[in-house]
Amino acid sequence: MVLRKQDVDQLNALALAYMGDAVYETAVRAHLLHAGRVKPNILHRSSTAFVSAKSQAFILKRFVDEGVLTETELAIMRRGRNAKSGSVPRNTDVQTYNFSTAFEAVLGWLYLKEEQERLDELINYAITIAEEPRGVVK
Repeated sequence: MVLRKQDVDQLNALALAYMGDAVYETAVRAHLLHAGRVKPNILHRSSTAFVSAKSQAFILKRFVDEGVLTETELAIMRRGRNAKSGSVPRNTDVQTYNFSTAFEAVLGWLYLKEEQERLDELINYAITIAEEPRGVVK
């Protein structure tokens, strides 16, 4: 079965988040390498700061507070935030994990809808937020 663009809107929010996680992590890894961070231990520590649930939740809250997301993206975000995964990682609370899932769902939805320009815009802004002095990267 081929996934058509119109089918993407019907996908489970956790499936969208699954895709978004991979897309965002790939973008972050490319960003770190382009920035000259090439030592494996530095790469791992740096990427974790970008892709952690805490980081993604922080970024999503900024997106919402600043009105960055479209109405459709907000609807996808709410679906992702309200999705029940059945488990939460030990190192985060449920609310943070839900917001992280919502962030990933939006990115996954954009990727599967082949909205590359918008996806790049959000990822680039997410990386900018994470790298701000008082952002999430320490």
